[in-house]
Amino acid sequence: MQHVLSVSNEVAAELATVDDGILSALRDRMGLAIRLRGNQLTLEGEDNKVGEARLVLDELVELVEGGHAIGPSTVDAVLAALDAAKDPREIFEHVVWRHRGKKITPKTVNQKRYVDAMRACTITFGIGPAGTGKTYLAMALAVAALADREVSRIILTRPAVEAGERLGFLPGDMLAKVDPYLRPLFDALYDMLDADRLNAYMERGTIEVAPLAFMRGRTLNDSFIILDEAQNTTPEQMQMFLTRLGFGSKVVVTGDVTQVDLPQDQASGLIHVARILGDIDGIEFVEFGNQDVVRHVLVQRIVEAYKRHAEETGTQRRR
Repeated sequence: MQHVLSVSNEVAAELATVDDGILSALRDRMGLAIRLRGNQLTLEGEDNKVGEARLVLDELVELVEGGHAIGPSTVDAVLAALDAAKDPREIFEHVVWRHRGKKITPKTVNQKRYVDAMRACTITFGIGPAGTGKTYLAMALAVAALADREVSRIILTRPAVEAGERLGFLPGDMLAKVDPYLRPLFDALYDMLDADRLNAYMERGTIEVAPLAFMRGRTLNDSFIILDEAQNTTPEQMQMFLTRLGFGSKVVVTGDVTQVDLPQDQASGLIHVARILGDIDGIEFVEFGNQDVVRHVLVQRIVEAYKRHAEETGTQRRR
């Protein structure tokens, strides 16, 4: 079957992106031939495949006309939403935070579920591979909660564990010494707030970025607390962190259990905690998969390749 669609100049320009990424994703996912010539989009293949592709394209057209930027990952998000009988616009129009004209929104069904869980639950665990937006979305929600005065401060923390290399002696005060471990959190914050505003928040203690060891002995009230890279906590550290929770606070814990940098014989607190807290009300575990990776398409392929290798060689951490 062959079907020809006429699309607007705006939609044609979005579909004809660099490296033909969106149309390539459609061809790969739908298993049919797709050609774009000017404003004419030709679909060729089995009847049912052409029908499915038409549904996906209709959704993509509506997203473009609604002002959304689309990419190859959008195709997967639309397909997942249709499989889950959801309106894709419910995902892409759910704006978590705006900064300098940039909108931070979920990009996949799982990301939307994650945002909903963080809004509804006191403690949320986001577990999955790199590039799935676990930390970025949590930080956007934290900044939004601070702006809406739902909390009075944001606390960002991560364990100071080296990722397979030795940093050696680091000069300076304590903050300078732990800066390499915390730098990714600062980078995300500068994406969401103007530098002057962020610096003012940091000076007043409204936003605190600190290594996990600094959490011991504290009770954190009226705060949005994010523990990043939680796969590198020990079970004892995880327990210590979770018991810092005070009144009026939310906790989000993120990590990737396939990238544990602890010694091989040391249990990961993130793996351990799921077996203990999985059925407690007010705590939600959201698991991301390779299909939720929204970085460069090669990142998704790298994640999948490493996962296959770990399964084939039996080198994955036990859960």
